Amino acid sequence: MIEYEQLHLYTPVTSDDSLEAVFDQALRALVKKEPRPKVEARFYPYAGLSSTIRLREGRVLARVSDILVGSPREVLFALASILVAKLYRLKASKVHERVYRAHTLHPPILDASHAVRRNRGYKITTSSRGKVYDLAELFTQLNARYFDGQLESPMLSWSRRRTRRILGHHDHVHRTIIISSTLDDAAIPRFVVEYVLYHEMLHVKHPARLSSGRTIYHGPSFRKDERLFERFNDALKWLEKIAVPTRRKTPRRRIRPCS
Repeated sequence: MIEYEQLHLYTPVTSDDSLEAVFDQALRALVKKEPRPKVEARFYPYAGLSSTIRLREGRVLARVSDILVGSPREVLFALASILVAKLYRLKASKVHERVYRAHTLHPPILDASHAVRRNRGYKITTSSRGKVYDLAELFTQLNARYFDGQLESPMLSWSRRRTRRILGHHDHVHRTIIISSTLDDAAIPRFVVEYVLYHEMLHVKHPARLSSGRTIYHGPSFRKDERLFERFNDALKWLEKIAVPTRRKTPRRRIRPCS
Protein backbone atom coordinates (compact mmCIF):
# COMPACT_ATOMS: atom_id res chain seq x y z
CA MET A 1 0.00 0.00 0.00
CA ILE A 2 2.99 2.35 0.36
CA GLU A 3 3.07 3.15 -3.35
CA TYR A 4 -0.67 3.95 -3.27
CA GLU A 5 -0.36 6.12 -0.16
CA GLN A 6 2.42 8.12 -1.81
CA LEU A 7 0.09 8.82 -4.70
CA HIS A 8 -2.73 10.21 -2.51
CA LEU A 9 -5.23 7.55 -3.53
CA TYR A 10 -8.32 9.59 -4.30
CA THR A 11 -6.80 12.82 -5.61
CA PRO A 12 -8.18 13.37 -9.12
CA VAL A 13 -5.71 13.53 -11.99
CA THR A 14 -6.70 16.46 -14.18
CA SER A 15 -3.56 17.45 -16.10
CA ASP A 16 -0.88 15.91 -18.30
CA ASP A 17 1.77 16.82 -15.71
CA SER A 18 -0.09 14.88 -13.01
CA LEU A 19 -0.59 11.95 -15.38
CA GLU A 20 3.12 11.97 -16.21
CA ALA A 21 3.97 11.79 -12.50
CA VAL A 22 1.67 8.78 -12.10
CA PHE A 23 3.35 6.94 -14.99
CA ASP A 24 6.79 7.82 -13.66
CA GLN A 25 5.81 6.33 -10.27
CA ALA A 26 4.54 3.16 -11.94
CA LEU A 27 7.75 2.87 -13.96
CA ARG A 28 9.87 3.22 -10.81
CA ALA A 29 7.79 0.61 -9.00
CA LEU A 30 8.08 -1.99 -11.75
CA VAL A 31 11.42 -1.33 -13.47
CA LYS A 32 14.35 -1.59 -11.08
CA LYS A 33 17.14 -1.33 -13.61
CA GLU A 34 18.67 2.12 -14.02
CA PRO A 35 18.84 4.42 -15.80
CA ARG A 36 15.11 4.40 -16.41
CA PRO A 37 13.74 6.11 -19.51
CA LYS A 38 12.06 9.49 -19.27
CA VAL A 39 8.27 9.39 -19.31
CA GLU A 40 6.01 11.50 -21.49
CA ALA A 41 2.32 10.95 -20.80
CA ARG A 42 -0.78 12.85 -21.82
CA PHE A 43 -4.51 12.55 -22.20
CA TYR A 44 -5.66 12.01 -25.77
CA PRO A 45 -9.08 12.27 -27.46
CA TYR A 46 -9.51 8.64 -28.47
CA ALA A 47 -12.90 7.42 -29.67
CA GLY A 48 -13.30 5.28 -26.56
CA LEU A 49 -11.33 4.09 -23.53
CA SER A 50 -8.18 3.26 -25.47
CA SER A 51 -4.76 3.77 -23.94
CA THR A 52 -1.35 3.14 -25.51
CA ILE A 53 2.28 2.95 -24.46
CA ARG A 54 5.49 2.57 -26.46
CA LEU A 55 9.23 3.01 -26.13
CA ARG A 56 10.74 5.48 -28.60
CA GLU A 57 14.29 6.83 -28.64
CA GLY A 58 14.81 6.08 -24.99
CA ARG A 59 11.51 7.60 -23.86
CA VAL A 60 8.31 5.99 -22.66
CA LEU A 61 5.41 7.58 -24.53
CA ALA A 62 1.95 7.01 -23.05
CA ARG A 63 -1.45 8.21 -24.19
CA VAL A 64 -4.58 7.78 -22.07
CA SER A 65 -8.17 8.39 -23.16
CA ASP A 66 -9.35 11.84 -22.06
CA ILE A 67 -12.51 10.16 -20.78
CA LEU A 68 -10.37 9.38 -17.72
CA VAL A 69 -9.48 13.01 -16.96
CA GLY A 70 -10.39 13.59 -13.32
CA SER A 71 -10.20 9.90 -12.38
CA PRO A 72 -8.65 9.04 -8.98
CA ARG A 73 -4.87 8.58 -8.94
CA GLU A 74 -5.42 5.04 -7.71
CA VAL A 75 -7.19 4.19 -10.97
CA LEU A 76 -4.65 5.86 -13.23
CA PHE A 77 -1.76 4.34 -11.28
CA ALA A 78 -3.38 0.94 -11.83
CA LEU A 79 -3.70 1.65 -15.56
CA ALA A 80 -0.13 2.97 -15.78
CA SER A 81 1.14 -0.15 -14.00
CA ILE A 82 -0.76 -2.40 -16.42
CA LEU A 83 0.65 -0.56 -19.43
CA VAL A 84 4.22 -0.47 -18.10
CA ALA A 85 4.02 -4.19 -17.32
CA LYS A 86 2.85 -4.83 -20.88
CA LEU A 87 5.66 -2.71 -22.30
CA TYR A 88 8.33 -4.60 -20.35
CA ARG A 89 6.63 -7.99 -20.75
CA LEU A 90 5.93 -8.33 -17.06
CA LYS A 91 2.88 -9.92 -15.47
CA ALA A 92 0.30 -7.30 -14.60
CA SER A 93 -1.00 -7.22 -11.04
CA LYS A 94 -4.48 -8.69 -10.58
CA VAL A 95 -5.18 -5.92 -8.08
CA HIS A 96 -4.35 -3.26 -10.67
CA GLU A 97 -6.50 -4.99 -13.27
CA ARG A 98 -9.41 -5.21 -10.83
CA VAL A 99 -9.12 -1.55 -9.77
CA TYR A 100 -9.02 -0.29 -13.34
CA ARG A 101 -11.79 -2.53 -14.64
CA ALA A 102 -14.09 -1.62 -11.74
CA HIS A 103 -13.65 2.06 -12.56
CA THR A 104 -14.39 1.62 -16.26
CA LEU A 105 -17.63 -0.17 -15.37
CA HIS A 106 -18.99 2.76 -13.35
CA PRO A 107 -22.13 4.11 -15.08
CA PRO A 108 -20.71 7.66 -15.58
CA ILE A 109 -17.60 6.26 -17.29
CA LEU A 110 -19.66 3.87 -19.42
CA ASP A 111 -22.02 6.68 -20.44
CA ALA A 112 -19.09 8.97 -21.29
CA SER A 113 -17.41 6.21 -23.29
CA HIS A 114 -20.57 5.54 -25.30
CA ALA A 115 -21.10 9.25 -25.96
CA VAL A 116 -17.51 9.69 -27.14
CA ARG A 117 -17.71 6.64 -29.39
CA ARG A 118 -20.92 7.99 -30.87
CA ASN A 119 -19.53 11.48 -31.47
CA ARG A 120 -15.92 10.75 -32.42
CA GLY A 121 -16.13 7.28 -33.86
CA TYR A 122 -17.88 5.92 -36.91
CA LYS A 123 -19.07 2.61 -38.28
CA ILE A 124 -17.90 1.40 -41.69
CA THR A 125 -20.99 0.16 -43.49
CA THR A 126 -21.93 -0.80 -47.04
CA SER A 127 -25.55 -1.68 -47.82
CA SER A 128 -28.27 -3.96 -46.52
CA ARG A 129 -28.90 -5.23 -50.04
CA GLY A 130 -26.38 -7.91 -51.00
CA LYS A 131 -25.81 -9.87 -54.17
CA VAL A 132 -28.03 -12.71 -52.92
CA TYR A 133 -29.73 -11.67 -49.68
CA ASP A 134 -31.38 -8.44 -48.58
CA LEU A 135 -30.86 -7.91 -44.85
CA ALA A 136 -33.67 -5.36 -44.59
CA GLU A 137 -36.13 -7.85 -46.05
CA LEU A 138 -34.89 -10.62 -43.75
CA PHE A 139 -35.08 -8.31 -40.72
CA THR A 140 -38.70 -7.43 -41.45
CA GLN A 141 -39.68 -11.08 -41.79
CA LEU A 142 -37.80 -12.18 -38.66
CA ASN A 143 -39.20 -9.24 -36.70
CA ALA A 144 -42.75 -10.28 -37.57
CA ARG A 145 -42.08 -13.97 -36.93
CA TYR A 146 -40.22 -13.80 -33.62
CA PHE A 147 -40.68 -10.30 -32.17
CA ASP A 148 -44.30 -9.46 -33.07
CA GLY A 149 -42.94 -6.64 -35.22
CA GLN A 150 -41.93 -4.70 -32.08
CA LEU A 151 -38.16 -4.56 -32.65
CA GLU A 152 -36.93 -1.17 -33.86
CA SER A 153 -34.71 -1.58 -36.90
CA PRO A 154 -31.06 -0.57 -36.49
CA MET A 155 -28.80 0.21 -39.44
CA LEU A 156 -28.23 -3.05 -41.35
CA SER A 157 -25.16 -3.70 -43.44
CA TRP A 158 -23.06 -6.39 -45.03
CA SER A 159 -19.40 -6.25 -44.02
CA ARG A 160 -16.83 -4.89 -46.45
CA ARG A 161 -14.65 -7.96 -46.04
CA ARG A 162 -15.57 -11.63 -46.19
CA THR A 163 -14.84 -12.40 -42.54
CA ARG A 164 -15.10 -15.92 -41.14
CA ARG A 165 -14.10 -15.44 -37.50
CA ILE A 166 -17.00 -13.10 -36.70
CA LEU A 167 -20.08 -13.68 -38.82
CA GLY A 168 -22.26 -11.07 -37.14
CA HIS A 169 -21.89 -8.08 -34.86
CA HIS A 170 -24.28 -5.73 -33.08
CA ASP A 171 -22.98 -2.29 -32.07
CA HIS A 172 -25.45 -0.75 -29.63
CA VAL A 173 -23.62 2.60 -29.59
CA HIS A 174 -24.03 3.17 -33.32
CA ARG A 175 -27.25 1.11 -33.48
CA THR A 176 -25.83 -1.08 -36.23
CA ILE A 177 -25.92 -4.76 -37.17
CA ILE A 178 -23.14 -5.94 -39.47
CA ILE A 179 -23.35 -9.37 -41.11
CA SER A 180 -20.31 -10.95 -42.74
CA SER A 181 -20.47 -10.82 -46.52
CA THR A 182 -19.22 -14.42 -46.44
CA LEU A 183 -22.87 -15.34 -45.93
CA ASP A 184 -24.08 -13.37 -48.96
CA ASP A 185 -23.58 -16.36 -51.19
CA ALA A 186 -26.00 -18.60 -53.07
CA ALA A 187 -24.20 -21.60 -51.55
CA ILE A 188 -25.30 -20.53 -48.07
CA PRO A 189 -28.89 -21.57 -47.21
CA ARG A 190 -31.28 -18.76 -46.36
CA PHE A 191 -32.00 -20.14 -42.88
CA VAL A 192 -28.31 -19.83 -41.94
CA VAL A 193 -28.27 -16.13 -42.81
CA GLU A 194 -31.57 -15.71 -40.98
CA TYR A 195 -30.18 -17.35 -37.86
CA VAL A 196 -27.07 -15.13 -37.73
CA LEU A 197 -29.23 -12.03 -38.21
CA TYR A 198 -31.74 -13.33 -35.63
CA HIS A 199 -28.91 -13.79 -33.13
CA GLU A 200 -27.84 -10.18 -33.58
CA MET A 201 -31.46 -9.02 -33.31
CA LEU A 202 -31.59 -10.73 -29.92
CA HIS A 203 -28.80 -8.39 -28.80
CA VAL A 204 -31.18 -5.52 -29.51
CA LYS A 205 -33.88 -7.18 -27.42
CA HIS A 206 -31.49 -8.30 -24.66
CA PRO A 207 -28.87 -5.53 -24.16
CA ALA A 208 -25.60 -6.41 -22.42
CA ARG A 209 -25.75 -6.01 -18.64
CA LEU A 210 -23.26 -5.85 -15.79
CA SER A 211 -23.15 -8.56 -13.15
CA SER A 212 -20.47 -8.81 -10.46
CA GLY A 213 -18.06 -6.75 -12.49
CA ARG A 214 -18.62 -8.76 -15.67
CA THR A 215 -20.44 -7.81 -18.86
CA ILE A 216 -23.05 -10.44 -19.72
CA TYR A 217 -23.89 -10.60 -23.42
CA HIS A 218 -25.59 -13.99 -23.61
CA GLY A 219 -27.64 -14.42 -20.46
CA PRO A 220 -30.27 -17.13 -19.76
CA SER A 221 -33.09 -15.13 -21.40
CA PHE A 222 -30.97 -14.58 -24.49
CA ARG A 223 -30.12 -18.28 -24.78
CA LYS A 224 -33.73 -19.28 -24.22
CA ASP A 225 -34.94 -17.01 -27.04
CA GLU A 226 -32.08 -18.11 -29.27
CA ARG A 227 -33.36 -21.68 -29.20
CA LEU A 228 -36.74 -20.54 -30.46
CA PHE A 229 -35.24 -20.19 -33.92
CA GLU A 230 -36.97 -22.80 -36.06
CA ARG A 231 -33.81 -24.48 -37.40
CA PHE A 232 -31.47 -23.66 -34.53
CA ASN A 233 -29.46 -26.92 -34.55
CA ASP A 234 -29.23 -27.08 -38.34
CA ALA A 235 -27.92 -23.50 -38.41
CA LEU A 236 -25.23 -24.27 -35.82
CA LYS A 237 -24.06 -27.26 -37.85
CA TRP A 238 -23.71 -25.04 -40.91
CA LEU A 239 -21.78 -22.43 -38.94
CA GLU A 240 -19.35 -25.15 -37.85
CA LYS A 241 -18.48 -25.58 -41.54
CA ILE A 242 -18.27 -21.88 -42.37
CA ALA A 243 -16.60 -20.17 -39.43
CA VAL A 244 -12.94 -20.21 -38.48
CA PRO A 245 -12.72 -20.71 -34.70
CA THR A 246 -10.72 -18.17 -32.70
CA ARG A 247 -7.63 -19.68 -31.11
CA ARG A 248 -8.16 -20.38 -27.44
CA LYS A 249 -6.61 -22.47 -24.70
CA THR A 250 -9.93 -23.80 -23.43
CA PRO A 251 -11.60 -26.83 -25.06
CA ARG A 252 -13.33 -26.14 -28.35
CA ARG A 253 -16.94 -25.06 -28.10
CA ARG A 254 -19.63 -24.69 -30.69
CA ILE A 255 -19.18 -21.61 -32.81
CA ARG A 256 -21.66 -18.80 -32.36
CA PRO A 257 -22.38 -15.89 -34.72
CA CYS A 258 -20.60 -13.45 -32.39
CA SER A 259 -18.71 -13.41 -29.11
